[in-house]
Amino acid sequence: MLCICVCMCTCVLGGEVCVSGHDSGPVFEEQPSSLIYPEGLPEGKVTLNCQARASPAASYRWRVNGSDVVIREDSHYTLVAGNLVISNPQHGRDSGSYQCFAINRCGTIVSRAANLKFGYLRDFPSESRSPQTAYEGAGTFLACQAPAHYPALSYRWILNEFPSFVQPDGGRWFVSQVTGNLYLANARANDTGSYFCLTTINMDISTKSTFSKAIQLTVQPDGQKSAPNIRVRFPSETYALAGHTTQLECFAYGNPTPKLRWRKVDGVLPSKVGASADGPILTIPDLSFDDEGMYECEAYSSEGRDTHQGRVSVQAQPEWLQVMSDSEVEISSELHWSCVAAGKPRLIIRWLQVNNGLLKISNLALEDSGMYQCVAENKHGTIYSNAELRAPDFRLNPVRKLVPAARGGQVKMECKPRAAPKPTLFWSRGTELLTNSSRVTVTPDGVLWIYNISRADEGKYTCFAENYLGKANSTGHLSVRDATKIKLAPSNADINQGENVTLQCHASHDPTMDLTFTWSLNGVLLDLEEPNGHYHRVEGVKTIGDLAIVNAQLSQAGIYTCSAQTVVDSAVASARLVVRGPPGPPGGLVVKSVNETAVELRWSRGYDNHSPIGKYVIMGRSEHSHDWKRMRTDPVNIEGNAESARVIDLRPWMDYEFQVIASNILGSGEPSMPSQSIRTKQSAPTVAPSGLGGGGGDRNELIITWTPMAREYQNGDGFGYILWFRKLETPSWTVVRVPNAESSRYVYSNQSLSPYCPFEVKIKAYNSKGEGPFSQIAVVHSAEEEPTVSPRKINATAVTAFEIQVSWEPVQHLSTNGILRGYEIRYWRQHEREAAADRVRTAGLENTARVSGLRPNTLYHVTVLAYNSAGTGPPSPRTTVITKKPRRCIAHVHTDGSWVTVRWDHVKSMDNESTVQGYKVLYKHEGQSALKVLDKGKTSVNLPLPKDNGYVVLEIRSWGEGGDGAAHEIIVSRDSGISVVMTRKNRVNVLSGLIAHFILVFHTVGQKSI
Repeated sequence: MLCICVCMCTCVLGGEVCVSGHDSGPVFEEQPSSLIYPEGLPEGKVTLNCQARASPAASYRWRVNGSDVVIREDSHYTLVAGNLVISNPQHGRDSGSYQCFAINRCGTIVSRAANLKFGYLRDFPSESRSPQTAYEGAGTFLACQAPAHYPALSYRWILNEFPSFVQPDGGRWFVSQVTGNLYLANARANDTGSYFCLTTINMDISTKSTFSKAIQLTVQPDGQKSAPNIRVRFPSETYALAGHTTQLECFAYGNPTPKLRWRKVDGVLPSKVGASADGPILTIPDLSFDDEGMYECEAYSSEGRDTHQGRVSVQAQPEWLQVMSDSEVEISSELHWSCVAAGKPRLIIRWLQVNNGLLKISNLALEDSGMYQCVAENKHGTIYSNAELRAPDFRLNPVRKLVPAARGGQVKMECKPRAAPKPTLFWSRGTELLTNSSRVTVTPDGVLWIYNISRADEGKYTCFAENYLGKANSTGHLSVRDATKIKLAPSNADINQGENVTLQCHASHDPTMDLTFTWSLNGVLLDLEEPNGHYHRVEGVKTIGDLAIVNAQLSQAGIYTCSAQTVVDSAVASARLVVRGPPGPPGGLVVKSVNETAVELRWSRGYDNHSPIGKYVIMGRSEHSHDWKRMRTDPVNIEGNAESARVIDLRPWMDYEFQVIASNILGSGEPSMPSQSIRTKQSAPTVAPSGLGGGGGDRNELIITWTPMAREYQNGDGFGYILWFRKLETPSWTVVRVPNAESSRYVYSNQSLSPYCPFEVKIKAYNSKGEGPFSQIAVVHSAEEEPTVSPRKINATAVTAFEIQVSWEPVQHLSTNGILRGYEIRYWRQHEREAAADRVRTAGLENTARVSGLRPNTLYHVTVLAYNSAGTGPPSPRTTVITKKPRRCIAHVHTDGSWVTVRWDHVKSMDNESTVQGYKVLYKHEGQSALKVLDKGKTSVNLPLPKDNGYVVLEIRSWGEGGDGAAHEIIVSRDSGISVVMTRKNRVNVLSGLIAHFILVFHTVGQKSI
């Protein structure tokens, strides 16, 4: 249970505190925080922060473990502003509890305690760790035996070598973050290895890790199953702090590996535990008192179960519910100061007056003024609340030096001296003491009111304050100004939506003061500075504050108020703006009288927005259409005074929702809220399925296909299809029911079915309410089979060196067991197997075809087959053909120093070669990848020689109907510029001028010679 503690202080005050009436005691803005410093860190520094707001500025001192911190030049302590800097901190010298004191002449306050502790992590012992043996299927654990450390460690285990960390492996492994031990639910042979415990410590400014010597684990074969046995058990009583996170550990041995689940015995497991509810560590974040209770971990498998329970108790650090505040009290009166705090276990609350020790509870005098602190503490922490007690001073709140007021108006002049005991207050004008009258009121708390002001009221007014300690006064000047008046008020206006209008507002005012205009709509101030808004200020004379309303909308209708203001008074005037527009949305839309194809809608009229409603339109949508569309209604045109209508031509057994839209001469308004979704009643189907067809399939099959009917045409549940089919020109029908609405095909198998047999087919739909109409009759054929005959009179003729033409006599359609799709030509070279033949198919029923991509001067075998959708028929008798042989040309080269001339002999074709029709010269320069082509009818070409040491590659081919002939390749290069060398085979001729290398390459199909 959370404990709430209240501490109240009752004081009697007298005397005077602080030298200046403007002084204030210290208030902490930053307090020191506890930290952990790494032990042995060289040349380090620790800074404990302390800053306070005070007038005059505070001075600071520090205590550690109850003793004053001495600041000297040779000390390792340094004070920077209020912050304490500790150089080269050492454990034995500097660890402890530090508190900061902020001091000025109004009092002293003490900060919360900040603990400086030193973190460390020693090394593991250097001695070797004893090896361990486990039996396969049995549980075991490896002890970490962490070295001395502070604060708490985090643990991981390494298998054989870094960074191969042990993984959970489906819950078989578990590393306890409490002991650091590594637990294994059931050992396996592959778990044999060397294990290292890795410990890590995290401090505020550094992290350190160390790992143990290797522990050798050897797993012996066994393989026995065992029931779960919980070996890692969280404490039977766990204390945790509210707002923090707590973790409960639970792990079990067992084979097979036990699964874990958590529950709260005396309540519901908090949802914030997330996935940890099924793991070895239950994590409860952001603890609250609702999380207190008994928790249970259950380990279970096919071999049994085991449980463990423990209680979580939530405690709380001290927290203020009510804090003390600065006070000023009259002498001899009572002060009631209270501070209320909550915490668990129960708090101790005490009072401090830091100047004089413990707070005096009685006989307080003025000298008791100062800083007081309320302290609340339990074992989880200490909190401080401070406030200042002081005698008040009159000088803090003088009367305003200049008080402007408008003629004919009223003015308020305040007198609020800070004095104790409470002073007597009165006002005077000059030597005249002011008393209450019809135009003047002086309130008990010192406020002077003057009504119906005139020029004669202008002058100096003085407030006097007096008690037995003394007197004081303060004077202010009342300045009377001309009143502000509206000269041209805005007029009522009536406009259509989207139009513009200007509301006028002109005013007069005292010329010595600034005049501003503001506008409000229905009492809400308008923003006239928004760039793209509807409202704009009309710029011009400063006494004109006209408002322009642009593109007025329905929401801009209402009462507009113009306010002309100075610092002393204001004048207002109002006008009504009516904005006419399309009607608002109808309300109360309900659906009545639902049948198969119609419903009745009823609604209530919406706002007509100052223009009578002319008609209504009903919109609707079904579950299969997200877009709203206009519905057919009865009556067709719905008058503006109607509040009901029938929606017709709906689909049976469909979900619909509706909207109603009203319109007038200014347009259509917003739609009503959608109606509740309704479903029309069921009826028998009214349309037949479409897309009836079929064909194909395997031998002895008849496949019938159709397009499944959409949900909107099914008209009811229990939907399916009825198929009727019969052989063409036979009297009896076969009837089949297909009960699935999504079905789109039916396969009829019968061993007596002949190939490509025609059937008459028709289909209709049915549901629980009856059957629909038949579709049109379609003719569908049973499955085809391969053709049984082959083409005859095969002929193959060479067209070019790379192409042949094949012709044949077509087969009769009656022999194709289906629809003849075309012919397949198979061809293969001499000495190749027919199984490796290349194949081409005709796209139709032609009886000739060309085959290209062949090799020149090569013998090919050719055969032709008919095919349909079932496959190919038998091959025709084979025939043979030899492709044509291409002609080659020989080139000659001549150079004159800058140009090279290439000539060649005209090529005459032989009997088995095609006629030469011309020559192709291909060339490229050094560095280019693409060849340039010259189409020549003559037998020579001139080209410039390459510059520098570049080269030109030329290639010459003859061409004709048989294709391109063999290539003659020449490479021309420039080298040194002194001679030309021509190389043909082993012969070298030396000429003057250039060096030219000629490499003659002759290409034939499948070989190359030089």
